[in-house]
Amino acid sequence: MSRFLRGITIVWVVLRYGLDELVLTSFQKPWLRLVARIVSIGRNLDAPRGQRLREALERLGPIFVKFGQVLSTRRDLMPPDIADELAHLQDRVPPFDPDVAVATIERAFRRPLAEVFVSFDRVPIASASIAQVHFAVVRDRKGVEREVAVKVLRPGMLPVIENDLGLMRLMAGWVESLSADGKRLKPRQVVAEFDNYLHDELDLVREAANAAQLRRNMQGLELVLIPEILWDFCHAEVLVMERMKGVPINQIERLRAAGVDIPKLARDGVTIFFTQVFRDGFFHADMHPGNIQVSLEPETFGRYISLDFGIVGTLTEFDKEYLAQNFTAFFRRDYKRVAELHIESGWVPAHTRVNELEAAIRTVCEPYFDRPLKEISLGMVLMRLFQTSRRFHVEIQPQLVLLQKTLLNIEGLGRQLDPDLDLWSTAKPFLEKWMLDQMGPQRLWRELRAEAPRFAKMLPELPRLLHGYLRERPHDNRRELLELLAAQKRTNRLLQSLIYGGMGFVLGLLAMQLLIRVRLF
Repeated sequence: MSRFLRGITIVWVVLRYGLDELVLTSFQKPWLRLVARIVSIGRNLDAPRGQRLREALERLGPIFVKFGQVLSTRRDLMPPDIADELAHLQDRVPPFDPDVAVATIERAFRRPLAEVFVSFDRVPIASASIAQVHFAVVRDRKGVEREVAVKVLRPGMLPVIENDLGLMRLMAGWVESLSADGKRLKPRQVVAEFDNYLHDELDLVREAANAAQLRRNMQGLELVLIPEILWDFCHAEVLVMERMKGVPINQIERLRAAGVDIPKLARDGVTIFFTQVFRDGFFHADMHPGNIQVSLEPETFGRYISLDFGIVGTLTEFDKEYLAQNFTAFFRRDYKRVAELHIESGWVPAHTRVNELEAAIRTVCEPYFDRPLKEISLGMVLMRLFQTSRRFHVEIQPQLVLLQKTLLNIEGLGRQLDPDLDLWSTAKPFLEKWMLDQMGPQRLWRELRAEAPRFAKMLPELPRLLHGYLRERPHDNRRELLELLAAQKRTNRLLQSLIYGGMGFVLGLLAMQLLIRVRLF
């Protein structure tokens, strides 16, 4: 019943904000435009279409807001007016009442607000689909006052998300049972992955742990700043972190006026992404412009500032090596190796012909080499690859859905920063170096160092264990072998009896049929 009511609510919002008319008017067919005018009769649709779409997504809840955030980064796929309006979803979702935020903080720490913070700004600085952020000042263990950002979870999120996820599960079940591509696309597994990420985002302690891990991983890179987490002030509904001062990355003219090297910023973004994915297997998976700033402080000038770590992606060693080999072969235009890797991984059926898959991949990818980012639409490349995957029955990998989403975000961000960026030449040296580290002597040395404590414990015991083994008489297995042979002989005799009996039965039936026919004749 709750799913049915949620479905009715979605239909009502679509009609209330005229999204049906917005979709119909986007087609070129005259009769569809006529239908759009007819269905709009009696409804006030004077507001701009982008505003109506944004307000509808805000009304429908966090899952739809996140969908709008992804769309806002794809200016190559969205009309400018819609992309500009959806950009408000990145950090300007309508805030909830500050009194509710204060009550949440006091309930979490079981103390009045004045005992938790030296000062607290009740007006939120940013508001998103899951939480909103306030600036404050705290006194740490050493008695030092520090400027912090306080993230407070939006109330009542769990029931809304559960209803939407229940509806998504129902629709995924329909797709899997009714669609010819259902099993290949694995919609239920994709929804399950999305379910995990959304529930993780509702636990701010988990987000704090993600931020701490990313901060450790990025310390030696000197390209990105991750805020420090103040663990004494963290709770499942409240997160307190170091206050970061920067300029939102989508304010490109302001950054350029401050002297930031925009093309270098674009290249650094690609480096950060590939480092997190292939070196660490732990990456920021919600990299829309609302979560990224650029530092203008003298000591960290031009560095990225990453915020909001509720959604992170992880990759296994197998996934990392497989993807790195695919990317490397792709950058070298070795399409045969790409096809072989797909077959070896089991992503396509084993009987697939390598030369046919190679030709299909070459047809999709070859036109996009040696072009700047402004002439490439990764969304279009992925769409054509999807069509190819359908032909060759490629199975969708749910664990890589976040990576694909983040890659689209990175491309959209790079397109805004530097349309002349050569994505391939920027990423190729990094991946080739990473592959050399993974396959070369450096990896052997790292693994030996990792196993050194175990070897150190085992080596002193080795002479004693070897001496004890040599002194003991080898175990006599002849009796077990004889019993095994006898059992095998009994099995063979039984199989022979069954075969002979079956053959006799069939021959008997044939003889009876022959006899009956002779008598009738």
